Amino acid sequence: MDVQTIVARQQQCTHQWHSAEPAAFGDGFLAMVEQNHLENFCLWHEEDIARRNDLGASRVLQAKRTIDRHNQQRNDLVEKLDLWLVRELKPMESGCSFNSETPGMMIDRLSILALKEYHMHEEVQRTDATAEHRSKCMTKLNVIRQQMADLARALDDLLVQVQQGTRSFRVYFQFKMYNDAELNPQLRKAA
Repeated sequence: MDVQTIVARQQQCTHQWHSAEPAAFGDGFLAMVEQNHLENFCLWHEEDIARRNDLGASRVLQAKRTIDRHNQQRNDLVEKLDLWLVRELKPMESGCSFNSETPGMMIDRLSILALKEYHMHEEVQRTDATAEHRSKCMTKLNVIRQQMADLARALDDLLVQVQQGTRSFRVYFQFKMYNDAELNPQLRKAA
């Protein structure tokens, strides 16, 4: 698994999906990476809708439900990425330090940074914005790009260390309770 391929794929999909119907199309592990990124892509844009005050309460409620669905699927995909990596890399169960953030979580964060990069770049390019706005956004864009590079390097380092047996990780299941009628007392009451 090449981290730079993941980063490039997330960036490529972000650009593609802003001009065509979003869809994941990769194979194997990359298909899960793309599906996770697609959930973040949809989540990002639905979050924008949820913050509008002119659409009415029913549209905001619909956005909230859509956000919950995408967030659940996003978390499920992070776990699937980690399960795949555990199966492939066979990280040590003991005898070395454990990373508190899993590779799947890091891939998910890279996905969000790819979206931030795209949208901040849009702000830099806005012709209807002031020069001051564009300059501030360019500063932020540079920070986002540095964060992406740092996180990609950290993920690459982690994967190398796992293969060398000097660092490990576990799948940390989220056990999201808010969408489950058996675990959310408010949903139980409503049922």
